Parts: sequence; C-alpha cells; structure tokens
Amino acid sequence: MPSFGTVVWFLCGVLLFRYIWKIGLSMLRSMATAPPPPPPTGEMRRINVRYRCSVCGTELRMVMAPDEDPPPPRHCMEDMEFMTPRFE
Repeated sequence: MPSFGTVVWFLCGVLLFRYIWKIGLSMLRSMATAPPPPPPTGEMRRINVRYRCSVCGTELRMVMAPDEDPPPPRHCMEDMEFMTPRFE
C-alpha cells in the first residue's frame, strides 16, 4: 500500500501535467487559427499618428490611412520621424 505522501505527490503531478497540457494545446490552437480577412481594398481606417520633420520641424497629424501602420510621409526629402502620442 503506497503512503499518503506518495499519493499526494502523484495527484499533484497528474494535475500539473493536465494544466500544462491544456495551456500547450490552447497555444497551438491560437497559432493555427487564420488571421481575420483584411478590409476591402480602398477602405480607409481611423488612426491617430503624429510625425515630425527632422530637418525643418514641421509636424503632421494623420487621421485616416489604408493601413493601421502607414509608412512615414516624406518632407524635405527625408522620412518624417514618428512622435510618441501625448496623453491629453
């Protein structure tokens, strides 16, 4: 007859194995699901992004774009720098 401590350790091991197994399966399922389809071509999205020209200091606020992360616009023949959003 196994001792009480052996039974407790065995049950803890089984519960831990089940917990890790469920987490692993949920992670694999999340990686296997397809991303949502992109919006129709030409549809604009609302964004709030600010850029600054490093040469002359001109600032630009972009509120609509076809992507959530649009490429930076060019000003003074250089790409503008992304400004961190200010919390107002």
